[in-house]
Amino acid sequence: MAERILDVKNLQAGYGSVQILHGIDIYVEKGEFVTIIGPNGCGKSTFIKAIFGLCTFYNGDVEHNGEDVAGWRTDQLVRRGISYVPQVDNVFPSLTVAENLQMGGNRLSARVLNERIDDSLEMFPDLISRMHDLAASLSGGQRQMLAISRALISKPKFLLLDEPTAALSPLFQQQIIDRIDALRQSGITVLIVEQNARLSLSRSDRGYVFASGKVVHTGKAADILEDPEIGEYFLGGTGE
Repeated sequence: MAERILDVKNLQAGYGSVQILHGIDIYVEKGEFVTIIGPNGCGKSTFIKAIFGLCTFYNGDVEHNGEDVAGWRTDQLVRRGISYVPQVDNVFPSLTVAENLQMGGNRLSARVLNERIDDSLEMFPDLISRMHDLAASLSGGQRQMLAISRALISKPKFLLLDEPTAALSPLFQQQIIDRIDALRQSGITVLIVEQNARLSLSRSDRGYVFASGKVVHTGKAADILEDPEIGEYFLGGTGE
């Protein structure tokens, strides 16, 4: 049996007294690329935030590598090897690219931090020439590269990504997904929420479909892509 990095059962969560998730069951195995799709407002982003301790946890089981981490603080989760890249406000625009990367490892020694920055730039070499530029001057795609690069500074084994291609040009969308897939191939397990469902599922092992705060379908990514009913509602076509 494959090792489960994440095993979620009957997760109920939301914001304060407003419940968004109504009994989510999801698992992610070591080395997988898993995509969550669904209409706007269905709870996809809330689910990622619930895993990373950024919304109100009501009930359920959240296990990471077999240990219950439900309700843990984000710093505790980072130390366990989990990193999260939000959809918006994911860089510090008034800081340079270099300073943003340094913020990803401000507790590391200078030597280790510089080594990890170099490692992250190997995955996103587009940023090398922009190191002294303000993050505010970057394009949307470059900002996403910076946000993911900063998340890599902590050497995560499990990466949570919320809409990494949102509002990007088709070229940058493809580049970002390519780089995320390369991270998976390097040994990082990936769970992604993505509006560009067809693009992300084309690189994924499995997928989950959300609606109204619940999982309404799951299966191999290739099967979801070929399902005409899912295609009509979530993939921008019939899927045929």
